[in-house]
Amino acid sequence: MACLFKSRWFVLLIAVAVNTAAQKTSPRNIVTSCLGNIMRVDMGPLRGKLLEVAVVLNNSTILLTPRLASQCGFSIKADQRGSAMIYASLHNCFAQIVDDAFTTTLNLRLHGNQMAADELYHVEETCPYSDWSSREIVCDRNYMEVSVERTAPDDYALPAKSMSSSNSKSPNAQQPAEKEPLDAGFRMASIVFFTPEEETTMTVTEAQRRGYGIGNTLTRLVLRSSKTATETFSQAIGGLPMTVLKTSTVFEKKWLVTRINATAACPSDASVFFTPNTITWYLPQHIGPLTSSEQVTLLEAHMGVDGQRVDAAEMAARKYSLTINNVHVIMEIPIGAAGGHFKSHVKDDQYHTSYTIEPMLELLWSEDATRDVTRYKVLFPITTPLQPQTLQVIDNTVPDERVFKVMLGPFGSDVALMNVTVNTQVLTVEECLARGFNILEHISPNGSVKVFSLQVPFTDPVVQQMKGTLFTVNVLRLTFGLLVLPEFAPFSLSASLEAKVFDIAAPSISGVCDYENFYVLVKHGSQGFDFQTVVGKRLLTPSLARQYSYMENDTHMSFVVPFSADDAAFEAVEPMSIRSRLDVTLRIPGTNRNIKEFALACDFASTLTECFPNGTMTALAVKLESVPSLSTGQLTLRDSSCGPSYSDDRYAYFVFTGDSCGTTRKFFPNVMLYENEISLPDELETAKTEEPAYELKISCYYDINTTHAVAFHTRPRRSEPYAENANGELRVAMRLALDDSYSEFHRAEDYPVVKYLQQPLYFEIELNATNPRVSLEVENCWATLNEDRTSKPRWNLLIDGGANAVDPNQVVFHPVGMDARVQYPAHFKRFEVQTFAFAEDEDNLNDQLFVHCDVVICDARNPLGGVCASRCSNQGSGIKGQRRAVSDVHSSTHASVGPIVVS
Repeated sequence: MACLFKSRWFVLLIAVAVNTAAQKTSPRNIVTSCLGNIMRVDMGPLRGKLLEVAVVLNNSTILLTPRLASQCGFSIKADQRGSAMIYASLHNCFAQIVDDAFTTTLNLRLHGNQMAADELYHVEETCPYSDWSSREIVCDRNYMEVSVERTAPDDYALPAKSMSSSNSKSPNAQQPAEKEPLDAGFRMASIVFFTPEEETTMTVTEAQRRGYGIGNTLTRLVLRSSKTATETFSQAIGGLPMTVLKTSTVFEKKWLVTRINATAACPSDASVFFTPNTITWYLPQHIGPLTSSEQVTLLEAHMGVDGQRVDAAEMAARKYSLTINNVHVIMEIPIGAAGGHFKSHVKDDQYHTSYTIEPMLELLWSEDATRDVTRYKVLFPITTPLQPQTLQVIDNTVPDERVFKVMLGPFGSDVALMNVTVNTQVLTVEECLARGFNILEHISPNGSVKVFSLQVPFTDPVVQQMKGTLFTVNVLRLTFGLLVLPEFAPFSLSASLEAKVFDIAAPSISGVCDYENFYVLVKHGSQGFDFQTVVGKRLLTPSLARQYSYMENDTHMSFVVPFSADDAAFEAVEPMSIRSRLDVTLRIPGTNRNIKEFALACDFASTLTECFPNGTMTALAVKLESVPSLSTGQLTLRDSSCGPSYSDDRYAYFVFTGDSCGTTRKFFPNVMLYENEISLPDELETAKTEEPAYELKISCYYDINTTHAVAFHTRPRRSEPYAENANGELRVAMRLALDDSYSEFHRAEDYPVVKYLQQPLYFEIELNATNPRVSLEVENCWATLNEDRTSKPRWNLLIDGGANAVDPNQVVFHPVGMDARVQYPAHFKRFEVQTFAFAEDEDNLNDQLFVHCDVVICDARNPLGGVCASRCSNQGSGIKGQRRAVSDVHSSTHASVGPIVVS
């Protein structure tokens, strides 16, 4: 805010940067309100124009100057957003008073440059106020006012040009007095000002010439002074400095003299204290110059902002605090709370902010000796010291999008972006937009904070590019030129951005888990991107690939790793599960540089403890990653003489009975509990200093009152076990996927599906079941020219679960992982068939093909061999056509899909 004074005009200038092309001259919404013994006029945003305030009295217009404003009870507040408020005391010099109704009339003029028309507004507000106290004190930003009941009659006519004449001649002057008046003939003779050093006596006219405001109605005497007037003085009250005005007005009648004392005391800036997060304002509870006795009772205390009270709920929402102790009334306001605003500043080319709020404190007290009641109201603007702010430049660039994306801030709402220096070229915001840069301003919901965003394409000439072997590094160096308004204070913020773009697509890794395995899928990326695969800490060699059911095609490779494999790491052990993690790394050959790193961690159901009816218990202890130096062979049960029956680098297996190795027994209703634990002996545990202690609890519950009857005889078995026929439903579906993601499939209405010889066919077979212990296995798959699965000719694709040995390259299996659609991967089989497999028999190839498969459902609980336990005959190197072994045949069925047109 900057104030410009011309002659006797009071002119308020608020400069705010706006888009003049979008500015409108629509009627302004001016809001007036009556707030106790003051009136407020809310002008709203001034849009960069100058505000001139004039008061209207008896069809005459008087322009307010700063001196006249403090003398007559007016103040004007403006914030950095360009909004303005006008405050007026109800007892201002120009108020028309009728039966405790106070009417103030203002003429407001907004003017800017010569190109825009002035805005003229006429504001009139009548505020009723009858709840007068014996004494009313108002402390505003530029004046202090005291109003006291008077008993002298209103027969003293102030000079015609006096600002108090409006009150003395108001209609209210003819009404009966509230208290018994003095005899007629009294006149206001003089005013005595008291300071610690001296007493100064002035006539009313002389006091008004010195800037004091004097109002003399039938019922009240009003005195008003600037806070810096000569006759004011500073006095320490309750340890806090306050500005005091102490007067006595002399009324005379012939040989009789009477006095009315009027004293005001207002706080100074020294009563405010700051922390980085809080404003604390102290006010003495007992203000000595305003009380004549020690017996003072505080009746009410209210807190507010901008002259308006705030209720308890709103105070809690804004986190305001008002407390009262024996000495002070204490108000606490969080910095940044609602009701105030931030202002930006530039100091030493660094960005700073301050926070401004105008709290109000209103007290009501009575003095027991005189029974007089005082209403004390303070409007007290507070601004925090400048605080340096750390500005951030956030790089949101996604290299694959080929665009630099940067955000900078946060700033106050009074900061504007003027230009951007790219390398050594200075571009205005308009030039940046014309060049194709995207510049946006983002403002918070309450309008107090903003950030700027900038987007620059990699293809713009200002972006420097440095070519590497596999990638290009894009570099952008920026300096943002900013201004704080309305001071137009400049400052800058610099940033250097880099984005690496691979010239060829890098490989990627994904994976899922089922109840016993990790399934890892690696996408190759662009051709020519050579890399090595590291599983755990070992390089994926051909022999290790065979062990992990490795499969590969032109775009992907996959492998399956059991959760208990040596290359997996045990992270945690729970009573019914083990958390295992598999690390997969893609590395540039011959270097230690990693292209991609991937970690897959899952919880696998595992029974670590088994309890047998004969009282024998077994426990399996695993070596966790967090205790790398642990030797499992050193683990013991509670009885340190009971070591593992078997141990290796990762496991220790214990076998013991309920009456040995320190096993304890507890009895519960119907249950008996046996407990033991596995740990290192005390002497070995004490020697460890860095690793956590190893301890595994073992528990077995046995029913006490349960009886099992077992009958058996020794007649030899006459035949092999057989399955008894029974009714049931077994559903297997076979479908054709659009691509190797197996996320979308051809619908029934899509058939016949047309494919070309260069296009592969992606098949999926699903067992619709909810039993996780069964699995689906493909036994044989073949193609025919019609729906009859026994018709000829016939193209064999899979034989005994593996690819056709004549040409194993024509079929590739795809791993199945858990996702939103796949709950049990073992219930699915996916494989890919190359369409050129049918091209060799062109004489028999007509417009369409049908593909049929025999499938087997296996039960892992009863491994009796057969197709479920077999592997396809052409295992080769283990890279193509391989599947993992499963167990026992439970049931078999078949499925078909088609027709498919190959051309």
